[in-house]
Amino acid sequence: MRRAQQLGTGIGWRPEIAGAVEAMPGIDWVEAVSENLCPGHLPDSLVRLRERGVTVVPHGVALGLGGAERPDAGRLTALAERAQALGSPLVTEHIAFVRAGGPMTASHRLEAGHLLPVPRTRDALDVLCENVRIAQDSLPVPLAVENIAALISWPDEEMTEGQFLYELADRTGVRLLIDVANLHTNHVNRGEDPAEALGELPLEAIAYVHVAGGFERDGVWHDSHAHPVAQPVLDILTALASRVAPPGVLLERDENFPTAEELEGEVAAIRAAVEKGRVSGRASVAAEAAPSARPASPVSAAPSRAARDETDADRAARQRLALAQTALLSALVAGTPAPEGFDRVRLGVQARALAGKRADVVAKVAPELPVILGAGYRPAFLEYAQRRPMTGGYRRDALDFAERLLRDGRPRDDDARRELREWWLEREGPVPRTRRSGVRWARATGRVLLRRRAA
Repeated sequence: MRRAQQLGTGIGWRPEIAGAVEAMPGIDWVEAVSENLCPGHLPDSLVRLRERGVTVVPHGVALGLGGAERPDAGRLTALAERAQALGSPLVTEHIAFVRAGGPMTASHRLEAGHLLPVPRTRDALDVLCENVRIAQDSLPVPLAVENIAALISWPDEEMTEGQFLYELADRTGVRLLIDVANLHTNHVNRGEDPAEALGELPLEAIAYVHVAGGFERDGVWHDSHAHPVAQPVLDILTALASRVAPPGVLLERDENFPTAEELEGEVAAIRAAVEKGRVSGRASVAAEAAPSARPASPVSAAPSRAARDETDADRAARQRLALAQTALLSALVAGTPAPEGFDRVRLGVQARALAGKRADVVAKVAPELPVILGAGYRPAFLEYAQRRPMTGGYRRDALDFAERLLRDGRPRDDDARRELREWWLEREGPVPRTRRSGVRWARATGRVLLRRRAA
């Protein structure tokens, strides 16, 4: 594996803080959520950063490389297009599954709307390695994959996180995006030792490092990306930097954006944590002989799986993983019984967190809904979410939620219900209502009335 490109210190680019990021001193690179970018219409802020020579890395969140199905070709094409449009040296995604069900399990397809953990089993590793190889073959630049935070643990896992990541990198040559905040989250929520994970990682495979904030409530750490970076997270960063000089370190912040000065302070704290690890004098020793169960040899990619036929064993592993992931996701979003071996209390915490995130994202995608429904928006949406799993993304979810309310004759206030109906009619078809003929509008209105009568 070639030496990773030196990125330096970066920050996650978000539209809400675009001006602050552009003006922030000492920022070498930024990362942008891939699904929020359109290659032909890049935000002016990112264009200006690129013109200044600031590296931009697209960070995907919806590919689901840890899922049982092969990666979607359309999503891979979109990720490749964004990398090319931005002139990026690499692209990144997550070691997670985000959807389940469908033909492999003869069940409805379910969307998590969140990154869920992959079981650390041989089956899951085999499927993940194949999916990573498929993605690598489809992308014009190297791929790095990120360890995720989790509230729940799979029963009967066969490897630690460090062992799982080591084998993934060793078998595929994929680079690793190590999120030290996620290592802290898994320490609090699953009792996993960050030092053990660091000791087992193939340090030469690290592409860069994520740092983010969160908060603890009732013994559970929530990786919110909406709070300041906690000292234990910085301590893990220092421990990592004492073993190897990370090619890049980046601050993530997605919500509750602070002032530009506070963001600069967090970036400064990250630099200080890395420097503290560097001057400890252990980095060069660790790079030559990492304290791992395996020698820190160069990671070598296995031959492309795309060139080989899928075997019966491969298909059987995908089938087993599909059934397991569908059972878990169904318990989280559709109220089915918890699969055997899972902590039911922790599953309940995760299910509530998923429903809450779903309500928050729908409110962002369709900001008119909280305005129309007022204080009744969130309880109404959570009630809807208990009965209706997400199957088609957040925009579809917003429309389905509005339609369900209208079919139930809600909201009770006539003006609010009329406004909601107008909102829904404007968006329910492929063409905005304002561009349809009067006949089309009348038919759409009639459909709403018929649905309400049939409800």
